[in-house]
Amino acid sequence: MSSAAAAVADIRDGASVMIGGFGTAGMPDELIDALIARGVGNLTIINNNAGNGETGVAALIKAGRVRKIICSFPRQSDSHHFDARYRAGEIELELVPQGNLAARIQAAGAGLGAIFTPTGYGTLLAEGKETREIDGKQYVLEHPIQADFALIKAHRGDRWGNLTYRKTARNFGPIMAMAAKCTIAQVAQIVPLGGIDPEIVVTPGIFVQRVVEIAPANATASA
Repeated sequence: MSSAAAAVADIRDGASVMIGGFGTAGMPDELIDALIARGVGNLTIINNNAGNGETGVAALIKAGRVRKIICSFPRQSDSHHFDARYRAGEIELELVPQGNLAARIQAAGAGLGAIFTPTGYGTLLAEGKETREIDGKQYVLEHPIQADFALIKAHRGDRWGNLTYRKTARNFGPIMAMAAKCTIAQVAQIVPLGGIDPEIVVTPGIFVQRVVEIAPANATASA
């Protein structure tokens, strides 16, 4: 894609959007900024947490574009925009333990109907959900989490969408790419076809529909 704005141009009001990142590591900030500039709202966001400080998911929440967030860690010391919106009843929260969040996203990517997990059994998070005893242990039925779009950040990519990641920036990107109808990846560098050794490809291009090159402001910055 020619730009971040072009990459997100068809994201509409009411869309569900997975956003990669663990805190700020691997957060596709430029794609999020482009989404904010686009002006769409009523979004359902799936992310590890509910934003940090003033950028990324926090900026999206501050702009009032998020109707619901599905995440594991809604509160940090700098999650003031989520706190304010939640206390005002302006944003819905679905709290999902981190292991369950990853497993449910993976289930969507694998085409599974549902999974049984012991996490959450006997707690408020299991209320109203099917439970089952399997080999003497209690489990909760959880449904896959899929999305219309996934916005992720990778280190290198080619025009077919094959991706590699840099260290901890990898986090949720690979599984979110598999669980969305349309995956948009911002990369620090687009290389020619064959420029990435197939043995080190983490996300195959079959799971990626759009790639946009956004070079780091600092050449040594993490991607």
